[in-house]
Amino acid sequence: MLLMAYGGPDSLEDVPGYLADIRAGRPTPRSVISEITEHYRLIGGRSPLLSNSRRQRDALAAVLEPRGFRCYLGMRHWSPWIEEVVGAMGEDGITQAVAVVLAPHYSSMNTERYFQKVRLGAELYRVPMEAAFVKGYHKALPLIEALSRRVHEGLGRWPEPERAAVHVVFCAHSLPVRARAEGDPYEAQLLETAAAVAARSGLGAGRWSWSFMSAGKSPEPWMGPDLVEHLGALHGRGVRSVLCVPVGFVTDHVEVLYDVDIEAARAAAELGMRLERPPSLDDDPSFIQALAEAVAAEAEAAGFLPGEGVPAAAVPAGTRA
Repeated sequence: MLLMAYGGPDSLEDVPGYLADIRAGRPTPRSVISEITEHYRLIGGRSPLLSNSRRQRDALAAVLEPRGFRCYLGMRHWSPWIEEVVGAMGEDGITQAVAVVLAPHYSSMNTERYFQKVRLGAELYRVPMEAAFVKGYHKALPLIEALSRRVHEGLGRWPEPERAAVHVVFCAHSLPVRARAEGDPYEAQLLETAAAVAARSGLGAGRWSWSFMSAGKSPEPWMGPDLVEHLGALHGRGVRSVLCVPVGFVTDHVEVLYDVDIEAARAAAELGMRLERPPSLDDDPSFIQALAEAVAAEAEAAGFLPGEGVPAAAVPAGTRA
């Protein structure tokens, strides 16, 4: 099993190289480098994504290794590079693999690029490995359960009499608008997840809404509404308390720690609003179960494993929504 995440710089000095990899060698304006470097400085000077992803890998290994899996972790835009990890898998004698991205929603603009890295790694290192790819798990019940618990935990930060007035905003990373015209399922899957979590959390109509965040630094239009702009619209409707739940992110990294916790929180404060965000999924047993079930199902479909399913994860008592 190859678990994959986006990657992030290990230090402020790594930011220019990290951005160069993302931009495929295209020159990065100095102003953009300075801006992104400042974002990382404000969240501690480095990305926590690798250490967080390793904990997720280890938790997933505890579920999958008894079924015969060896679990690896690769990053798309930083070390350990996906291509090099595929090479290491070949050295370990791996001939069959299931690759899964730490992002529940499939996008041909995003998810497929991870899969291309796997294929490139097999070609570069001449690894005779048959690979199967998990193309999303956005409706997995354990995922919905884990996110619903985040909603309840977040709402619990307000006194009971005030909770009915709290508005829940679900959000995820934006994509260029052209994805819609190209039939990319990303946006529809995000809205399906949000609606399922809202229903499981008992949020009626008008208690929740959707926004995008973290639009890229390019001149083309990106999907909206943007989170900060959406907060302004909610303020105009009389909303003063907001719980932000990023359903498109499964752990903390710069988009969550800066774009939500700093930028959006600052905008909310300037409007006289209270903005809260519950913890990310990280190694929540329900989320790990969703990953394990998706990986096992793909392995079985590819003929790598008999159809035995995955044992239910041990979810702490009292945590189910």
